[in-house]
Amino acid sequence: MADSMPDVSTSIVDRIHAQVRRMAIRYELMPGERLNEGELSRKLGVSRTPLREALNRLNSEGFLSFEPGKGFFCRRLDPKTIFDLYEARKLIETSAIQLSVVRATSAQIADLQDFLDSTGPEALGKSTDEMVELDEIFHERLIALSGNQEMIHFLRGINARIQFIRFLDFDGADRPKTQAEHQLVLEMLRRRDVVECVKVLERHIDRRLDQITEVVRKGIAELYLKA
Repeated sequence: MADSMPDVSTSIVDRIHAQVRRMAIRYELMPGERLNEGELSRKLGVSRTPLREALNRLNSEGFLSFEPGKGFFCRRLDPKTIFDLYEARKLIETSAIQLSVVRATSAQIADLQDFLDSTGPEALGKSTDEMVELDEIFHERLIALSGNQEMIHFLRGINARIQFIRFLDFDGADRPKTQAEHQLVLEMLRRRDVVECVKVLERHIDRRLDQITEVVRKGIAELYLKA
């Protein structure tokens, strides 16, 4: 019976991990900012031991960095790293869509179409959080049609690491174009047209790749103006 009991210490670390990760994504921790562990432990109402474990995990995931003798720092807005992540995302998605064309059932494609239609083409009434989440859900469900769990796992890891830049980059006015591209991907998927599926996804992601340096530059300026 004892084996089935939840590990309290693990659940505490998981909670701290989620809280600090959210703070980093939402820019409550500024890029390059040194984390004050004492202050953070008081703010979160936790002891230093589980906090340090959570910070080490975030460091291994790329949300934080660690410098011996100095401590933990929030990750910087580095255009090269962000470009590499978007490039990796593109490779995973375009590889997975080739499997989806072969493996997805008509019913699965119809279910994803229903989801996309339910989200609407406009950004009206939707927060940035909601728009980013809906976009991520669509892409993860699209890749899930490949049936390859490792690709899904890798994509989620990348999405988690680029989410912070998407909050700077996501433009509600651009949503109709984004949704139109999503609709086109599904249309090509229904036709089992692997070449066009790959082309549409590449164009979709390349729009962001081409803008990364400018997005980071503007994002940093806006963040410090708000601070």
